[in-house]
Amino acid sequence: MTHDAIVIGGGPAGSSVAIALAQHGWSVAMVEKMVFPRRKVCGEFMSGTSLGLLDRLGVGDIWRAEAGPEIRRVGFFSGDVSAQARMPIARTGLGRALGRDRLDTILLQAAENAGVEILQPCKAVAIDRRDDLQFVTVEADQQQKTLSAPVIIAAHGSWEPGKLPSQIQRISQPSDLFGFKAHFTGAALAPDLMPLLVFPGGYGGMVTADRGRVSMSCCIRRDVLSGLRQRFGNIAAADALSRHVVVSCRGVANVLDGAELDGPWLAAGPIHPGIRAGYEQGIFRVGNIAGESHPVIAEGISMALQSGWLLARELVASGKGHEGRDDAGHRYEREWRRQFSTRLRAAALIARIALRPGSQMVMRTVIKTFPAALTLGARLSGKTQPVPGF
Repeated sequence: MTHDAIVIGGGPAGSSVAIALAQHGWSVAMVEKMVFPRRKVCGEFMSGTSLGLLDRLGVGDIWRAEAGPEIRRVGFFSGDVSAQARMPIARTGLGRALGRDRLDTILLQAAENAGVEILQPCKAVAIDRRDDLQFVTVEADQQQKTLSAPVIIAAHGSWEPGKLPSQIQRISQPSDLFGFKAHFTGAALAPDLMPLLVFPGGYGGMVTADRGRVSMSCCIRRDVLSGLRQRFGNIAAADALSRHVVVSCRGVANVLDGAELDGPWLAAGPIHPGIRAGYEQGIFRVGNIAGESHPVIAEGISMALQSGWLLARELVASGKGHEGRDDAGHRYEREWRRQFSTRLRAAALIARIALRPGSQMVMRTVIKTFPAALTLGARLSGKTQPVPGF
């Protein structure tokens, strides 16, 4: 079965590029291995910079109807320090949070409505390039079939290793960061506040998402987590992390006092921030597999959506088929760096300070004395940077 493009991965990045291409008359197939709705390790906040893009993708109204309150303040919880400052406002509005169990489902339905062929649950197990076509072997219910297209787009994320040429191989390190995420009900977080959490060996964030749920997501070093589990009697990793954060951040303890866990903790990783090839071996990459920011800046969803949009713009400009595919790939890589490199550098700097032993005390002192530094950090992380074409 031949299409103009095959997208591997049905998250925000994959759905964004699939919808945009289908809206321009492309025949698109999207392969997603998981059944939706699904929960996912993610901060769930989306900057106001992506609101116009959501409208273009046809999901703006439903997102506004379901997402949590506008986030007007950025905060900081570390040790005994709690601080807050104004969230910079993008031209298109303020950001809000929506659980990935809803966001991904909404985007997938929009892709189907746009004419994208959805293969789900279905896993891509091999990619083979022959002349001007690429062939993707997919598997569902232990049955395999082959799809073909001149354009293959990897949107499968960076956490799961595999045998596809678009997936990355990694070597375990003590400094690896693992991600954790949970929802809480009855939490005492101010609805318009999104605090950064800084604790020994890691960092995190909290935000009020849909239906009043407070989403807490954290990253912690592998070696620190291992030590915590031993200290607390070899308890589950998520329980060790939760105890550690509550003890290390008085602001978190106050917010979660009396709150109840809504569903189990989720874990994923390790996280490997950095810029990777956006076009390699004839395969385009969007989302985390193209480049991954430290989650400390809460820009993952916005970057995923926007990277899919950037790639679709270049592919549509080049036309269907293999002609101009390499040029489109190189233009996309340049535009990707222009759009995201500053926020990746800002995230790396903030994470380096947050994770370095001894630096947390300095960080607390600076933010307690100059809370406006939080506003500056939010601006540098891309909270007001416009999306090209909007």
